[in-house]
Amino acid sequence: MDATLTSVPTELLLGGCEKPAARARRFPVYNPATEEILLETADAGPDDAAQAMDIAAATQPDWAATPPRQRAEILRRAYELVELYRDRFARLITLEMGKPLAESHAEVSYGAEFLRWFSEEAVRINGRYTAAPSGAGRILVTKQPVGPTLAITPWNFPLAMGTRKVAAAVAAGCTTIIKPAPDTPLTMLLFGAVMAEAGLPQGVLSVLPTSDAAAVAAPLLADPRLRKLTFTGSTGVGKSLLAQAADRVLRTSMELGGNAPFVVFADADVDAAVEGALAAKMRNGGEACTAANRIHVDNAVLAEFTEKLTVRMAKLTVGDGTRPGVDVGPLINERQRSRVGELVDDAVDKGAALLLGGQPTPGRGYFYPPTVLTEIPSGARLLTEEVFGPVAAIAGFDGEADGVAAANATEYGLAAYIYTRDLDRALRVAEQVESGMVGVNRGVISDAAAPFGGIKESGLGREGGGEGIEEYLETKYIALT
Repeated sequence: MDATLTSVPTELLLGGCEKPAARARRFPVYNPATEEILLETADAGPDDAAQAMDIAAATQPDWAATPPRQRAEILRRAYELVELYRDRFARLITLEMGKPLAESHAEVSYGAEFLRWFSEEAVRINGRYTAAPSGAGRILVTKQPVGPTLAITPWNFPLAMGTRKVAAAVAAGCTTIIKPAPDTPLTMLLFGAVMAEAGLPQGVLSVLPTSDAAAVAAPLLADPRLRKLTFTGSTGVGKSLLAQAADRVLRTSMELGGNAPFVVFADADVDAAVEGALAAKMRNGGEACTAANRIHVDNAVLAEFTEKLTVRMAKLTVGDGTRPGVDVGPLINERQRSRVGELVDDAVDKGAALLLGGQPTPGRGYFYPPTVLTEIPSGARLLTEEVFGPVAAIAGFDGEADGVAAANATEYGLAAYIYTRDLDRALRVAEQVESGMVGVNRGVISDAAAPFGGIKESGLGREGGGEGIEEYLETKYIALT
């Protein structure tokens, strides 16, 4: 067994305490690079969800009354501990998710930063006190914790997607139940143990790994004591959760799917655009909701851009992320690899030109090579569906208006990227693009200090930035004489 795995809890963390699942079932967690079992973890069910809810509800009043400075200090200690254990976290992320170690270290830095950021936000929860304009009394506005929260996280960033939810909830004074993805529960179990080490009181945080998400989520969503749902994942699952949340008018935050356009205008620095596209497309092996899914390039520079990006993609090394020199790890599982292959095959069958890759790598592990396609026909699924893999789909356009129209031709609106040397154009297009986040001449835009989230079918609410803690606070108006 890898030494990193010996420090990982494998039972449920109910209120911060290790306990076996009520039904005594377990499920395996696999290494996607080798297809071997890493560990087996407790498999939560409805009874465990009910117990976690009992703990969260009982703890909520005391936790809400905890001084903000105390909550801030706990988060600051958690930040320092995650940094102290960064090698352990990074290797664990690579083992269960597959990304290269260098990218896992980057995720540790990113994930830890949410703990530091929200430790600083905890003491800046403000209200206001003013005279009523009519003169008939005074207006007092205060903020209070929403209450017990269910957080559901995806597998692609197993640490950061948890820390940006848990840190905000802890800062606001909310108890939290977190359900990590079944492909990658180990990182969040380790994080739960670190939060306890940082001094988080028992009862504030529960971690429920499960192979049956519906069996755990459904009773929690129906429980009148739950006051908040925060979810990161696919739009389809998000819509289902929203429908369930609607029955109780539950407060929700939804960070859903993306179909990010990467728009290169004729006046762009092509070399810089190629490097930006490589970062936006290949971060996390393309398994990111912010990944550049559609690369739209002005026909004036299309040939140059396509040739240079193809050369750069061809130089990437695919392999086990724990090994030196690897740029692209495996996809998370065979289901995801098959889906990526289906989207590529669909585009080729409809007339797209395959310039690089396009065939699954033989042997053990869920590897798929960096792939480049151009001349994408309008009916190809690649242009409308989130590929979540190392596939660059390039299409041409003519002029600014055409580029903006191409960028907006989707029901999604999470992230978008623009490359141009013209500042006026950059600002003009950034305002016209229908997206919650826009990167101008940069391929990586995530930042703990910035609001992360989308519009249209990419979600509701924001995570991170000054806006992130507001998702876990209720506004109360008190009328005074």
